[in-house]
Amino acid sequence: MAWFQVRLDHMTREVIIRNSLEGIGEGEVALHLAHILCLAGSCEINYNGDSFTIRERDCTIIRATQLVGDIQCTDDFRVEVIYIDPVFIEKATPNNNYGMRGSLSLAQNPVMHLTDEEFERCRRDFEEVGRRRLMVWHHFHDDLMLSTVQTLILDFFDFHARIGGDTSEIQSQAALTMSRFIAMLERGDYRQNREVTYYASELCIAPKYLSEISKSITGNSANWWINRFTVLDISRQLRDRSLSFVDISEMFNFSSPAYFSRYVQRYLGESPSEYRG
Repeated sequence: MAWFQVRLDHMTREVIIRNSLEGIGEGEVALHLAHILCLAGSCEINYNGDSFTIRERDCTIIRATQLVGDIQCTDDFRVEVIYIDPVFIEKATPNNNYGMRGSLSLAQNPVMHLTDEEFERCRRDFEEVGRRRLMVWHHFHDDLMLSTVQTLILDFFDFHARIGGDTSEIQSQAALTMSRFIAMLERGDYRQNREVTYYASELCIAPKYLSEISKSITGNSANWWINRFTVLDISRQLRDRSLSFVDISEMFNFSSPAYFSRYVQRYLGESPSEYRG
């Protein structure tokens, strides 16, 4: 039954199921998209610099888990979390423009307040993903999982379309460009490149145009997004006392520790040593 274990190990790396928010954005789920269903209680979560409350019957989708900061949960907080590898998500996402528009909107507010019917539908979707995930003996397991996850995604689209309303004013080409820009940040390009010109060049557009569409679609400039990803990642590394300031400076390709220190002071409001405490 070695083949069974190999297939199971593979699938459990692509789709990871947990019942708490502990370790979000870290370890094996560092780059996975988080799909969160609150079953009871509530939780205050800092995401992308803003504070959001997740309550019972809320569904929350976080594309960039590295943007998650402090989390404060009530004692009765219960949650189901499905982490999905971004490559797998890309394969499972339906071929329509709503995914791009919806994901950009969720970057601003990742919490969706569900109706009773939507909550039950979402809960069943979560259960089905967990059940199908273990059916590795199925002759068409890969296709089965893609279909199951796609159903989950389509229901997310449906929830968001009701809550968020019509997002058709966002032009599909601009949304695609913005989605590709965010994807570059999600994979960690900001550690080596923090200039808008780099991302614009990779996207084959002018830096001014990238800044314009970023501002029009998300309300924030391209430079804001670059620094947001960078600052939250740096703050996480600073909490790891096994890393020296020089280590972190080199990790983020700063020209010198002094420049790194000035950057931290500017965006975190404290020197690296003060922030670490």
